Amino acid sequence: MSKKKAVLMVCLGNICRSPIAEAIFDDKIKTMGLNDRWEVDSAAIIGYHTGKNPDPRAISVLKEKGITNYSHSARKITPGDFDKYDWIFGMDHENIATLNDLKPPNSKAVVDYLGKYDPLNELIIRDPYYDNHNDGFEAVFNQCTRCITAFLEKHEGR
Repeated sequence: MSKKKAVLMVCLGNICRSPIAEAIFDDKIKTMGLNDRWEVDSAAIIGYHTGKNPDPRAISVLKEKGITNYSHSARKITPGDFDKYDWIFGMDHENIATLNDLKPPNSKAVVDYLGKYDPLNELIIRDPYYDNHNDGFEAVFNQCTRCITAFLEKHEGR
């Protein structure tokens, strides 16, 4: 059997957008029966939140949407991630610029916007961290779901 394809979701602090994307991707591959073909993780650009759980609003939205068995500790991206993962998805222009700066020469990972796969053509997945409510987190969930579904359909030929 061939090696699993690996995806890394990245945002600034790894407590809002990237954990939501990771949880959705993991849920989707299990639902589609693809967990023997894909693996997913998430990481941060900065190490400020290293070791922390996702934002409670992110966990709340995941639970509301039926993803109840998710846990993650924030971590910072490492140079080795660029060879471990096939795709590294950033959420916004700053994430992509930093990822491209960090990417070692000749590493295998494709660095790209997760939003590139959005059927609604919303390239940027906005950071909801400073919002005073859950609406931004729900928007992140919905956009990530669209993107991940389209990505998997493209790469699984479904």
